[in-house]
Amino acid sequence: MFSQVIRSPRRGFGGRHEKRMEPLVRLGPPGSVGIRGFILPLVPQYRISEVAGLLGVSDDTVRRWVEDARLPAEQGPSGRLVVEGSVLAEFARDRARAAHDPSGVERSARNRFVGLVTEVVSDTVMSQVELQCGPHRVVSLLSTEAVEELGLRPGVLAVAVVKSTAVVVEKPGDGT
Repeated sequence: MFSQVIRSPRRGFGGRHEKRMEPLVRLGPPGSVGIRGFILPLVPQYRISEVAGLLGVSDDTVRRWVEDARLPAEQGPSGRLVVEGSVLAEFARDRARAAHDPSGVERSARNRFVGLVTEVVSDTVMSQVELQCGPHRVVSLLSTEAVEELGLRPGVLAVAVVKSTAVVVEKPGDGT
């Protein structure tokens, strides 16, 4: 059943230089390894419902992608369809689409999240601004003066720019 057995040396009882080989790990079907009677996948596998949750779509959408051969899936040990983690990661990366950044500003920060301001909580000095950027919630603390200058309030389109550990919130201009 297993294609290969990896053995490790262990001293026997017969003499100082005697070694006995003992099975440590048994390699199972391709992409799995057997350890002490358990077959474990080397790469994580995700059920259809897990894939749907990770990609923010319905189970039916994932099933259609599998049926249309856009997303490769296979029968898992339980008989359910599973998607290999590395395949899912590539699929997600290929289909990731960021919202168009309307600011037209070039900068070195690559992590830009375009979204709508959903909440602003301010006191006299500091404010907390929450944006909904697609499926992501981004929260930034900035001065109340900056919030007022940018005109940030719920419903305003804004861009969260993440550089290192700081988040800068920008409001797109009128294009002039």
